[in-house]
Amino acid sequence: MINAFQKNAYQRYQYNSVMSASPQQLLIMLLDGAIKFVRLGREDIKQKDMEGAHYNLSKAQDIVMELDESLDMDYDISQSLSGIYEFIYRQLIEANIKKDIKTLDQVELFLCDLKDTWVEALKTARKAEVQYGGK
Repeated sequence: MINAFQKNAYQRYQYNSVMSASPQQLLIMLLDGAIKFVRLGREDIKQKDMEGAHYNLSKAQDIVMELDESLDMDYDISQSLSGIYEFIYRQLIEANIKKDIKTLDQVELFLCDLKDTWVEALKTARKAEVQYGGK
């Protein structure tokens, strides 16, 4: 069982992790959070906890909306990403309303693919920085 001191220490660790993260790391953290909430929502549906499912899927929706709203539309890729985020958001709403596990499975795949793509992009960028003397 976690005592109050351990819980507070963990919360400070989480806060410090977020505050010291790069924008790329924050993006990956947000995608991790969305994936986590989709998985929790799916499990809630299986357990017939519709209130829990709604709560967790709403959290996932909030994260995807935040990802979309944080895009810098000065870049061409942002238009494509916005379309992807909007699609995922609509799928999350539909899955939440219908409590549809199959739709959640597809949403999770999209989110995992996005996360994997960003993880690889971050690795590539870091390699280039090292190779070409960046940060």
